[in-house]
Amino acid sequence: MPIKVLAFAGSPRRHGNSELLLDWVLASMSTEREVSIEKIALTEADINPCRGCNACEKLNKCIQHDGMDIYHDKIVEADCIILSSPIYCMGIASQPKALIDRAQVFRSRKYVLRLPIVPPERKGKRLGVFLATAGQKWSYVFDAAVPSVKCFFHVIDIKDADISYLMINGVDEKGAIENHPSAKTGAENLGKTVISEIKTRLAS
Repeated sequence: MPIKVLAFAGSPRRHGNSELLLDWVLASMSTEREVSIEKIALTEADINPCRGCNACEKLNKCIQHDGMDIYHDKIVEADCIILSSPIYCMGIASQPKALIDRAQVFRSRKYVLRLPIVPPERKGKRLGVFLATAGQKWSYVFDAAVPSVKCFFHVIDIKDADISYLMINGVDEKGAIENHPSAKTGAENLGKTVISEIKTRLAS
């Protein structure tokens, strides 16, 4: 059975630094024959903002019909979910933030309706990855994005301890990350480490 990797490229700028970082991780993962990868560019995913109507607390689904009709089930089925984003105005970009906000349906299912997100036999076997890039070199430039990312993974049943991070600052112009001394190697190593860990968990 293939290991399912679902990757969301969150930048509004296609093939920029955060998407290159994502592509390096995915290329590393793809060297394993049993890995199935689906990459989704959120600029093309047709995901509307959350309306805050709380209908999902009663219906166990969103009343909007858009790209999340497809990606909802893919999120549940994936063994690894990867989210990449640039940092805009000290936070996560609007495209991945819309995805995170629409994960409200999982929050309602988990905490209001008290229903499972994944079957019991899959709990604790899924992993999450957050990749980010920023133009500024400040050490704290990623601090505001991380809590939103943790919330997203938490409501889809991926614990804090099961989230990996690779965040590269000081890369502003498109393609600047290609000249970073460790970004590509770090991404390739992360891809291999995550797949190795998933194999171990699925075998247990």
